[in-house]
Parts: sequence; C-alpha cells; structure tokens
Amino acid sequence: MGVMDICFLIQQRLKDLGLEQRDLAEAAQVTESYVSQLLTRKKTPPATSRTDIYEKMNAFLKLPKGQLAALVEAQRREELKKKLAEPLMPLCLEVRKLIVLKCNPRRQQQVREIFERQSFGELERLVTQKLLDVVKKVTREELKNENWMRSISKLRHQSYEETRTIILEFLDTDVFNVSAGHCAAFLAPMIGSWDIDLATFSLEIHLNPLLSSESAVYFEFAEREKAVQPEPGFQEFLRLSDLSGDATEEEIQFLKGLRFKRHRPSPLYYYRELQSLRDPLHFGERAAAPAPKRRDAGEQVKQLQLDTRKRAIRRWAKNRTNSKKKTM
Repeated sequence: MGVMDICFLIQQRLKDLGLEQRDLAEAAQVTESYVSQLLTRKKTPPATSRTDIYEKMNAFLKLPKGQLAALVEAQRREELKKKLAEPLMPLCLEVRKLIVLKCNPRRQQQVREIFERQSFGELERLVTQKLLDVVKKVTREELKNENWMRSISKLRHQSYEETRTIILEFLDTDVFNVSAGHCAAFLAPMIGSWDIDLATFSLEIHLNPLLSSESAVYFEFAEREKAVQPEPGFQEFLRLSDLSGDATEEEIQFLKGLRFKRHRPSPLYYYRELQSLRDPLHFGERAAAPAPKRRDAGEQVKQLQLDTRKRAIRRWAKNRTNSKKKTM
C-alpha cells in the first residue's frame, strides 16, 4: 500500500472547508507562494523536526492531531530511499568557493586541493555538514525570537512572513542540497572562519559575534572506551550504608574504576580497599603528630562507630556463609 500524498490531502481538505491557499498560508505564518510550491510539488515538504508549520496547518485544517507530520515523515523516507540509490552530485561551485574562502588562510590551499580531488569527498562533506549544523542551530534558536525576526525583516526589506519562509526553507535543507542562496543569506554572514586539524579532524568554527551569542564551536573526534557495567559486588557495597556510608565521591569513583578479568569481588573487598586507600602508611605518609594518650568524647564516638561497623561486617559475612551452605 502506497503512502498517501500530503499535497492531495491538503488540497482536498481546503476544498471541503471552502478555504483557499492564502488562508492556509496566513495560518502557518508563511507566504502564499511557499504554500503554492508545496501543494504543486515544486518544493519538497520540510522535515517535521525542522519546522512548526505542520502543527499550525493540522489545527487549521481540523485534521487528527499529528496526521500531517506522520504523512510527511513517511513520504520523506520513500524519497530518501530513491536519493540514496543515486550517485553523489558535486557540491554547488559557489558553496565550495565560500567554504574554502572561510578556511584559515594557512590551510586554504591544502583544503582546496583535497576538495578538488573528488567531486564531493569525505572531507568536503564533513566540513560542509558541520558548518551547516552550526548555522542552523543559531538560526533555529533565533526563529523563536520574534523581535529578532522582525528586525531581520526590516533589514532585508521583507515582510515577517517572507523572512520566516526563507528561514524555514534553509532549516530544511541538507548537505546535498545547500545552495548559493543559502550561502549568501546564512553561511556567509554567520561564519567568521573555520579551521581543521587534518591529522585528528578536530574542527574549529568561529561565528560572527553580531549574529550569535556563541563566539566559537569546537568538534573533536576521539576514541572512547566501551561502557562497562559496574560490578555486582560494588553495587551491593553502595547499597550497604554500614560499609559505604562515609565514602566520598572521589573514593567511590576510584572503587568504581577497578577492573577484574576473572574474579568477581564482594562488597567486603570494596570496604577493605576503601580502608587501604585511606591508610597513610600505604602511601608513604606519616602522621603529623603523635596520638594522644587520652581520647576525647569525639574519638570515643568514632571508636564506637568503628566497632559497630566491624560487627556489621562479621554479621554480613556470617549470613553470606550460611546462605551458601543452605543452597548446597
């Protein structure tokens, strides 16, 4: 069964309600031209995560909640399958020129040679994608700022709806479809410069401080260890307050980081490891002063707590032994 065509559904719903495209455009806060291009299939419906027009249209057309968004996602998946089967097309020449121009001058020539070696190679896709992601993030945040939107509208001598439409179109573009128009309107003014370490592929992007609250964005590509599940004995050690109640965050992180290949340590092991960690003799440290001959009230309380903890350990060990005997 094929995916229902969203353009047909919207047109049919407008007809049923006795409404026109300009009514829908006004409700979605975009231009009538933009709606017309969507409904005549001259423009691909934008991704639901990059726009808010579907919620507005859905409510205006009195459709079940989320119906338009669900149809768009299904339609875009089908189109993506077709696109992935096609060979990669070269990046727009104006876009490539701008990206190279914004590169650190010390690395421009090297980057240009790498870009020209392939029509749309890995490095060019990586840099273009990251620049696009950063500029989109800034633009998406400002889209919620109505004062900023109206200020931009005045600067561009456009209506609020026209400015909003252009931004929504840009937010929906991807690395394979970025155009010279996108460069002129967004990438050129927002990107100050960028640089990349070709050995580690760490990327540094500097933004225009007049258009963004962030001055620079950094991307690092580093190896990470596979996440390791905590030892059962360590988890039980944390659960038993008699054993772990006074452990500091630094001590807990140290105990958590201990690794074992064959043996599975018990909670008692972690308690003894904690005491060893605190013993100054294990680290070549000496006491600052000799121990007093008489104990004050505070030391007596500490001794009682220590004795209580020792008894708790003996009870835990005894109960563990008895439970093993019963299961044998």
